[in-house]
Amino acid sequence: MSGSVKQPTRRGLLRGSAAAALAAAIAPMAITGRPAMAQPAALAGRDLLRDKRPVLHQGGKLLGAYDPYGDFSEENGLGTEHLFLPWEDVELGGLVIADEYARERGRKVMITIEPWSWALDWNVSETQLRDLVLGGFRDENMRSILRAVSDFRSPLIIRWAQEMESTTGRFSWQNWAPADYIEGYRRMAGITREMLPNAQLMWSPKGEPGLVDYYPDDDVVDIIGLSVFGFDQYDEIETGEPRTFAESLRRGYGLTVDYGKPIWVAELGYEGVESYLASWADDVTRPFDEFAELREVIYFNDQEVHPWPHGLGLPNWRVMRDRPIYPVRS
Repeated sequence: MSGSVKQPTRRGLLRGSAAAALAAAIAPMAITGRPAMAQPAALAGRDLLRDKRPVLHQGGKLLGAYDPYGDFSEENGLGTEHLFLPWEDVELGGLVIADEYARERGRKVMITIEPWSWALDWNVSETQLRDLVLGGFRDENMRSILRAVSDFRSPLIIRWAQEMESTTGRFSWQNWAPADYIEGYRRMAGITREMLPNAQLMWSPKGEPGLVDYYPDDDVVDIIGLSVFGFDQYDEIETGEPRTFAESLRRGYGLTVDYGKPIWVAELGYEGVESYLASWADDVTRPFDEFAELREVIYFNDQEVHPWPHGLGLPNWRVMRDRPIYPVRS
């Protein structure tokens, strides 16, 4: 793996959390006309346009975060720190700091390993990447990351090549044939089982109907992770009304619950007017009976990097909206 990073994305510019601990390692239209909603009691007095952190419900789902700004650093009860890593062009020496940060706070560490470079002009084509992975020519990229975290004392979850069934083409592995993706996933899962026998493996579709074709089988899946984002302007265009967290989760949950695995929301975010924020902030850790297998939700505390449809731009998922965000690079 190369020792430098070109054109770092927002995930390479970190501070103030376990994600921030990787700084040394990775140098690289308002909607109107809706009925007003009463603010939930748990949010009484909070200005949600400044602070939209989720409510932690007693007996509810665990909350975790990808938190490059440290907005959740002092949050009691946070279950998991989420880190993102490319497997090309990245220094790994500072990862131990992320483990220390999480361990001091009693948190697990989930690592999303993206099988490409964040310097997009360094990436190979979708077909070349597939052939390199299936041919074993990227095994050492995976091994290098796993070797770097092999001494972690925090419980580890490894999430490789997420949202594979999505047709957006956002990631280089999204257009692979299901059989090719499954072969690649199982290859990386086998390396992980070999090198980190105590780590858990997360298979992480976006939550779209095509996901069923990409299931790699029970022996290489410990947790299923979905992506759930709520943006009121998008809801209004697509459905004519705002959607709740439960409505947004229901399809992906229904498609995966019969696999019999614990389900997480591996990436969660919401943005909108105050009533919309109140609904989502109050619901995401609520113990819904219909989502009995949902165990944890992981907030993605940063601005979106990929433009949303309908010209809606880059929603700001960050929970502290009056604080600066890092520049987004395309």
